Amino acid sequence: MDLPSWITQEMIDIAIKVVQTIVILLGLVISAAWMIWLERRLLALWQDRYGPNRVGPFGLGQVIADMLKIFFKEDWTPPFADKAMFWIAPAIAMAMMMLGFLVIPLTDTIWVGDLNIGLLFFLAIAGLAVYAVILGGWASNSKYALLGGVRSTAQTISYEVFMGISLMGVVMLAGSFNLREIVHDQQATWFGFIPQWNVFAQFLAFLVWVPAALAVTHRTPFDLPEAEQELVQGYHTEYSSMKFGMFMVSEYVGIVMVSALTTTLFFGGWDVPFVENEGWFLSFLSFTGKTFFFMCAYILVRAALPRPRYDQIMAAGWKVCLPISLVNLLGTAAVILWTAPGATA
Repeated sequence: MDLPSWITQEMIDIAIKVVQTIVILLGLVISAAWMIWLERRLLALWQDRYGPNRVGPFGLGQVIADMLKIFFKEDWTPPFADKAMFWIAPAIAMAMMMLGFLVIPLTDTIWVGDLNIGLLFFLAIAGLAVYAVILGGWASNSKYALLGGVRSTAQTISYEVFMGISLMGVVMLAGSFNLREIVHDQQATWFGFIPQWNVFAQFLAFLVWVPAALAVTHRTPFDLPEAEQELVQGYHTEYSSMKFGMFMVSEYVGIVMVSALTTTLFFGGWDVPFVENEGWFLSFLSFTGKTFFFMCAYILVRAALPRPRYDQIMAAGWKVCLPISLVNLLGTAAVILWTAPGATA
């Protein structure tokens, strides 16, 4: 069937990209919502108890029930809050987490934004996401929310420093901030049987990335900004209904995003070791399988590790993570210079 003459190839490409973007973002939100059920089931399994098992088969309808509950709860705004900032904070949280996913390539052909500065874009978005917590804590005009916002500001900004420095070694090896180029750089093998993934070449960076990613997403054991034992619920103590739901869903979107980034930066992205020309479907299965593994690892950390004191978290960052990331950066630079063509002893 011939297309009308006014439809150009450029219009078709734009339409395909728009549909692809909508599908990816909808899949991200659905995955984040589904992870709420997955977390409850896995926590129950590891703690030898029952999880959601009443609403639908295997409790799969529990997420729908929770969503309906949030939709119909009273959307209350405290009279003492700064209303404009109070309303915009959860929207910023949700938008920043979804924007960060736009530069992550699912396969070599499925992606939304193929930016030359993709990794810098993610770091910038991660920096902007902290404003949601700051504004939510400050606008609530509550001491518990304010303390949670202050904690989150210090924690997030600190660990983003270590995160950024640790990732510079990955950038130096790939010679690019483009996430697709970083994946392509990992699609080789050492000695014919070891995948050339950055988790081996940049193991020190990976050791820093893991706690930094936990801290930026405010997940246990780095959930001090919303510690219910001390701060009731921290920065979202005064939130209810959909605004509270947006904060919660943005946290799970952040988990999916960081799990996907861990796969992309350190575990070869969509690469299937020892398979050439794997095709888009096998590549997509490889990417989603690795991402799912790290999502489960996030849940296992919550099930197994206790929450440390806030001063211990900050001390670990500046006294442990920062030196390790700097050593990794200098070591990577030294190895690149030593092995560069024309280098002299």
